[in-house]
Amino acid sequence: MSGAGDRLQDTARKAALALPDVSHGRPFTPELDVYKVADKVFLIVTDDPDEQIITVKCEPEHARALERGYASIAPGRYLDKRHWISLGPGPGITQRLINDAVEHSYDLVVDGLPQSERPPRTPGPDPTAG
Repeated sequence: MSGAGDRLQDTARKAALALPDVSHGRPFTPELDVYKVADKVFLIVTDDPDEQIITVKCEPEHARALERGYASIAPGRYLDKRHWISLGPGPGITQRLINDAVEHSYDLVVDGLPQSERPPRTPGPDPTAG
């Protein structure tokens, strides 16, 4: 596997596991590592050396903008192509972009859950604290 693909996949895995109440497994095939919150998928990571991608949920307008801006971002593999995107290694695919994509996907899934099923949110830093 290429170093760029390994980094993309490892970065996505670490970002997902840092979020509250995340589970993961391989329910579909041994080559797909699936990350869920409240039993809802928000990230799929491939382990196929010929297809080093991650797939995340994304708002349709934002997804189309990302696809236009990055050659290695395409409509989601395996899932609804309107609401999911796949990212592969390539120009402009940074650790920050990967982390943001994973966290955004997680947030979209959590926001769609009934209040009773949402994981507790960790408060961010207090902007008034000095």
